[in-house]
Amino acid sequence: MCIFCNIVDGKIPNQTVAQNEDFLAFNDISPLAKIHILIIPKKHISSFNEVSPQTMANMTTFIQEIVEKLDIKDNGYRLITNIGKQGGQEVEHLHFHLLAGEQLGKII
Repeated sequence: MCIFCNIVDGKIPNQTVAQNEDFLAFNDISPLAKIHILIIPKKHISSFNEVSPQTMANMTTFIQEIVEKLDIKDNGYRLITNIGKQGGQEVEHLHFHLLAGEQLGKII
């Protein structure tokens, strides 16, 4: 079982920011910004390549709700997902990094 599935099952503690029936958002244990949240589906999905359009649509709504809750919508934020080994994916469970709370450097 992957680390994120263990978090969903309550076997590994986390600092939950938000959750609903399908998704969980929690603080990253090694933050790269003042705000660094991981957002995952509770159901195991290996990567963005396997996610259904419906799940992605629902996840988009969930992420937008978090952005509103944290009051970072107007100031800006970065949303990242890594896909596959060469794309930098370390945990084979779909997840998005939400970074905010400070001026982020340009990456592209």
